[in-house]
Amino acid sequence: MLGIAAAVLFFIAFLINAADITTNDTFSSGNIMLLGLTLLALHVAGIGSGWTGRARRR
Repeated sequence: MLGIAAAVLFFIAFLINAADITTNDTFSSGNIMLLGLTLLALHVAGIGSGWTGRARRR
């Protein structure tokens, strides 16, 4: 799930950069890209991948 959110943030950062949209310092394309990288790192680390229950052995 975090990987999808990272992809969406990367796409938004690309649109801001490609369309040359002027934003304030908080929502600049670099900051959104860094948020996407943070989410991608959390996804790769296994955080947010979902809860897996224990398998019962018989």
